[in-house]
Amino acid sequence: MIQDFVLPGIAAIQEEMIGLRHRIHAYPELGLQEVATSELVAECLDKWGFQVTRAVGKTGVVGTLKNGRGPSLGLRADMDALPIHETTGLPYASRNDGVMHACGHDGHTATLLAAARHLAETRDFSGTLNLIFQPAEEGLGGAQKMMEDGLFERFPCDAVFALHNVPGYPAGHLGFFNGAFMASADTVTVRVVGRGGHGAAPDEAIDPIVVCASIVTALQSIVSRNVSPRDLAIISVGSIHAGTASNVIPSSAQMLLTVRALAPDVRDLLERRIHELVHGQAASFGAQAEIDYFRCHPVLINHPAQTDFARAVATDWFGAQAVIDDLAPFTASEDFACMLEQCPGSYLVIGNGDGERGCALHHSGYDFNDDCLAVGATYWVKLTERFLPMADRPDHHHFNHDIEEKHT
Repeated sequence: MIQDFVLPGIAAIQEEMIGLRHRIHAYPELGLQEVATSELVAECLDKWGFQVTRAVGKTGVVGTLKNGRGPSLGLRADMDALPIHETTGLPYASRNDGVMHACGHDGHTATLLAAARHLAETRDFSGTLNLIFQPAEEGLGGAQKMMEDGLFERFPCDAVFALHNVPGYPAGHLGFFNGAFMASADTVTVRVVGRGGHGAAPDEAIDPIVVCASIVTALQSIVSRNVSPRDLAIISVGSIHAGTASNVIPSSAQMLLTVRALAPDVRDLLERRIHELVHGQAASFGAQAEIDYFRCHPVLINHPAQTDFARAVATDWFGAQAVIDDLAPFTASEDFACMLEQCPGSYLVIGNGDGERGCALHHSGYDFNDDCLAVGATYWVKLTERFLPMADRPDHHHFNHDIEEKHT
């Protein structure tokens, strides 16, 4: 069992750290509102001997631990919750009505805190460890806000890593993917302006609802006829709002779209064709269209050397049987992609289990699997010790040899 490979020091604090996770779960906070969560994180790090910097990207926290000379490593966990009413019925279920940790960020935070405590006690590494507790991952651009606040200038990292739980894979098993791993995510607001009128005299109006219906159908031709069948592309219309009565043709209508791709050039193509098609469809009905195109998250692209390194750490410590071998790219998005555009690194996944523990992310019945916490913390410890090795360790000259030369 993968639990057999948990470090004794992590096993000794496992129940306490699970309790900390439950505390975070019970008091969830939305993006850029993680005041209590970030303060709890800061207090823990400060108590364990980290240099703590608060308010990085408004509510983000960075804990720095230096031990001798060597490279700098960044490990990131997200802290924000979602605007969902929890239905788990758990003893530690959300006390904040309408807000819950439905994506496991409570588990990610507690896992990194468990690793932080162990590493502070053992200090079996040489270099600088930067623990990045990020706010507002769920669509509010927390990673970008931290970088705009000078994240990598103030806390230089030679590489940065992050993990996310995924229901459906065996609990504690780790997955890695080289290259484009998670899709870009763009949000598009389309406002169609027609001419209102009486529902009994449609010829005297320009019906924006009919225009929207035509646009919805036509948008799918972009995916089927403009994008190569070998490339992933998604255009989904999630909302259409117009009118208040059955016998009134409204003067305008609004649509909300999510647009996703796994390649930057496909992302650019989708944006261009959406503008062309929406304006063209509207004009064909005598209407006008206004488009607000917001680029939220870029494609998450894992760097080859860092991904191979992260996989090797898992394989060498837990064994090949604990590594997910059929991992494929996800159409979901992740703003850790912004960090990977500035710093080499890799984003990996940890299985959250099946059955009751396998409830989908962003579902009101979801809960992070506590069995994963000690495994994830052990992994972070082993990755840190291998990335920042002590000089007398046999594997001192490994992946970081060139980086170490820069720091000597």
